[in-house]
Amino acid sequence: QVQVVESGGGLVHPGGSLRLSCEATGDISGIHHTGWYRQAPGKQREVVAGINGAHSTTYGDFVQDRFGISRDNSGTTMYLFMNNLKHDDTARYYCNYRGLSSGLRNFDAWGQGTQVTVSS
Repeated sequence: QVQVVESGGGLVHPGGSLRLSCEATGDISGIHHTGWYRQAPGKQREVVAGINGAHSTTYGDFVQDRFGISRDNSGTTMYLFMNNLKHDDTARYYCNYRGLSSGLRNFDAWGQGTQVTVSS
């Protein structure tokens, strides 16, 4: 079983910055893809950013060069650097890991999320 924990959320003024962190632990043999998602009240969950096995990154259209995703070499620790935050960035941010556990079993693990609130 794989456990995922996010941290780093909080209250920030418009134009401010935050760094979110995420760590996966447990039965992990390899990681294919990691990503950050967010969900605001009354809205569907949307992709914020992702990194695949080749370390290629993708971002949601709304990011507009304001955010950066990175992860360590093991793939188990991931970050989301957020700059120039806007009110519309207020949401609960989740991280996701997809990979292989022992016995070549696929896993798709989510954390409980961390709240980001952008308010003046």
